[in-house]
Amino acid sequence: MKKGFISICAFFVSALVFAQNITTASAYFKTVSEYYATIKDYEVDFEIKMDNKETKGKISYKAPDLLRLDYSNPEEQVIVFNGDTLTIYLPESSAVLQQHINPSSGAAAANATTSQGLSLLSRYYSVAYETGQEAEVLDDESDEKVIKFILTRRNSSEAFKYIKIAINAQTKLIRRMEAVTPKGEQFLFNFYDYQLNLGLTDQRFIYDPPSSANNYNNFLFSE
Repeated sequence: MKKGFISICAFFVSALVFAQNITTASAYFKTVSEYYATIKDYEVDFEIKMDNKETKGKISYKAPDLLRLDYSNPEEQVIVFNGDTLTIYLPESSAVLQQHINPSSGAAAANATTSQGLSLLSRYYSVAYETGQEAEVLDDESDEKVIKFILTRRNSSEAFKYIKIAINAQTKLIRRMEAVTPKGEQFLFNFYDYQLNLGLTDQRFIYDPPSSANNYNNFLFSE
């Protein structure tokens, strides 16, 4: 009887020690968001794939809400948010789309690769490990070690049914995102070569589109 009691105690002690080594997916995801909050600015190369279409370029970001995307494919396309106005230049259409954004709407935090964006994701999606908390290779063609998460929407109003996020195990930076819509449309985002805390100035987020382009204001709410 005494030996049995000791065995049971040993079991519970070992289980407790094991549990202390487990970090829940939501807790780990929160540490990533907190790390992003310490980043003052960054630049990173990106690649977006949808069906047979592919775009690529460079993202520039400065906390808390300045964002710029300079595309190399399609060449010269630009998206800029200067904290007040969203500007999109579409060279193929020779069009400039502009929309004033109310900061209180939360739209400025829509970029998932920011602390605000990650916080919003954890609010509207349930966070879980895709396979477990141990780091694994990004894919069959890479030896980069990442932690893989899967975020499932909490209600049907969200644009994506689920989002898979691969975070570099050493840097805690987002390496890949895969977002799938309820209709099965798939968006794949890859991020390469982060450069952190470069001392970017607000000037980086001022963009003067070509004067010959056609301007469309408040395009998000136009009929």
